[in-house]
Amino acid sequence: MRKNTKLTVAAAAATAALALGLTACGTASDPGAASGSGTGADASKALVVAASPTPHADILNYVKDNLAKKAGLNLEVKEFTDYVLPNTATQQGQVDANFFQHKPYLDDFNKKNKTTIVPVADVHLEPLGLYSASAKELKDIKAGQTVAVPNDTTNEGRALALLADNGLITLKDGAGADAKLSDIEDAKGLKFKELEAATLPRALNDVDAAVINGNYAIEAELEPATEALVLEKAEGNPYANFLAVKKGNEKDARVQKLAELLNSPEVKQYIEDTYKGSVIPAFGAAQ
Repeated sequence: MRKNTKLTVAAAAATAALALGLTACGTASDPGAASGSGTGADASKALVVAASPTPHADILNYVKDNLAKKAGLNLEVKEFTDYVLPNTATQQGQVDANFFQHKPYLDDFNKKNKTTIVPVADVHLEPLGLYSASAKELKDIKAGQTVAVPNDTTNEGRALALLADNGLITLKDGAGADAKLSDIEDAKGLKFKELEAATLPRALNDVDAAVINGNYAIEAELEPATEALVLEKAEGNPYANFLAVKKGNEKDARVQKLAELLNSPEVKQYIEDTYKGSVIPAFGAAQ
């Protein structure tokens, strides 16, 4: 099992990145420079998209380097290493769109923060997986051991569902997508540790196993398709990651063009060739 040596997610660093990275996107004298809101946005202006580094920014940079120019799209990618600032920056108009999240997370974020972010186009699924630095198989996870799970509402519920589906725990009847540790009916002797999703790969040497989001696993040089003890199935999965904007900006011509490119056969092929099952296209690209 590889150790995570690449993630740095301190809040101060992320905030600094936001402040520095967005300086060119808008100024006090030109507050609308970054927003690109509405159908009247200048199509020649850069469409600034906030994204998690891997695979989101990688996919966007593929589009930027290979497809955007021909399509007449000026695309700028801003990388963020947390799950809060991309939505905050999108809501405030500091970026035009974001690409890092799934619908259950967005619904929860909008409810808690009174934001109005909406999805535009599904792009891919990152299967959630259970990883361990010591266990070689699922049967090696035993009573008395500690399993780390994401501490945000939707990803914790998703992690617990994965554990329950694979017989490691039993959840109470009615526990849904927002299940919490208190919804565990039978922990089967396991202990649990709640951690920020981005820090879970670093915790692998401190716990017996951890449920890790696909993008953070890949950034940590883990290989979900081969190294996860168990992995989410794609069929019927509601956790597709999508391009999102502040409500009202869905018809921005630049956003629509990017959505089209992200759902293109070229991007589908790129995802399949690059991630080999660790990231799965969430669209058919049959055009």
